[in-house]
Amino acid sequence: MDIKAVDKEYIANTYARFDLTITGGRGSIVYDDQGKEYIDLGSGIAANSVGICDPVWQQAVIEQLMQVQHTSNLYYTAPQAKLAKLLCEKTGMKKVFFSNSGAESNECAIKAARKYASDKNSGRDTIITLWQSFHGRTISTLSATGQEHFHQHFGPFTPGFVHVKANDIEDLRAAVANNKVCGIMMEMVQGEGGVNCLDKEFVDECAKICAENDILLMVDEVQTGNGRTGKLYAYEHYGIKPDIVSTAKGLGGGLPIGATLLGEKVENTLSAGTHGSTFGGNPICAAGAYSIISRLDDEFLAEVTAKSEYIFSQFPNATGMGLMIGIATEKPAGEVVRAAMEKGVLCLTAKTKVRLLPALTIPWDQLKKAVAILKEVME
Repeated sequence: MDIKAVDKEYIANTYARFDLTITGGRGSIVYDDQGKEYIDLGSGIAANSVGICDPVWQQAVIEQLMQVQHTSNLYYTAPQAKLAKLLCEKTGMKKVFFSNSGAESNECAIKAARKYASDKNSGRDTIITLWQSFHGRTISTLSATGQEHFHQHFGPFTPGFVHVKANDIEDLRAAVANNKVCGIMMEMVQGEGGVNCLDKEFVDECAKICAENDILLMVDEVQTGNGRTGKLYAYEHYGIKPDIVSTAKGLGGGLPIGATLLGEKVENTLSAGTHGSTFGGNPICAAGAYSIISRLDDEFLAEVTAKSEYIFSQFPNATGMGLMIGIATEKPAGEVVRAAMEKGVLCLTAKTKVRLLPALTIPWDQLKKAVAILKEVME
């Protein structure tokens, strides 16, 4: 079967695919249908957090698959309960709602913020987000996303979102003063917006404004979370305590799962019937996620930080945090990505930058080889 021809004929043309068919792999090595080997620095856009076919993750998934693959959320399952307990113990959050993706975890965060305000009869319903943010592709999360090119074709969009400039404290204060704000949602590192970190002063001001005005502090950790930045969650680098944290991508190690972590203020905001998901917290996905989160101890995260420092030492013009890195290049980023692929390295783009999101467990020798190839391509 000509996979590429069948794909083009039967799958909606929503992806500008590279001319590459991946057939298998192990760790940070993948193979195409011609048997060519590639070092993977994209990890499924930060989803394969411990690489491909990691044996610990694989065993956890297989064991659960042999017991029950799915049951509705009308019943209890051990993997979901264990994962929620672990996430709360590691973060200090109180409750977890499970979904299937980052967009869904952000939808839950938005609903929780709006219901929190509604329960208080506050009349507040506006959520502030940042320009150059990205929060998902549903209508509401597109509305929350602060990038104009996403605000085309699908209108009318969900009202109740105001965008402010990242790291602009005066713009933030003006938005809070002029709108009935119930929440401020932000990414600590704007991944799709160009891999740019927020300033600590700006984040501190957001936290202060939220605390003083009973506004919920909401952190989108879909891409930055689950060890990606060298901490369990990126907000830990800033010393803040969010009211709501959304996450997905690397949480499942390659399986679809999202989670919305609810702090003390909102732990009881979502009651029976106010939100739900057929597949959210699916036992197989939850078992895989538990195997990921249970490994993210200080030693593991220190290794992520060491690899990050190495990459930054090789690319002084890089931005980002941990193993979420954007590299400015004189050549067009897309051209660099294609040239690197020819030489056996897979990476991504973010705006005008080359984006690296390797597996957190990428071996040192493969990382150094891939970096050398990238440097050669860029020069």
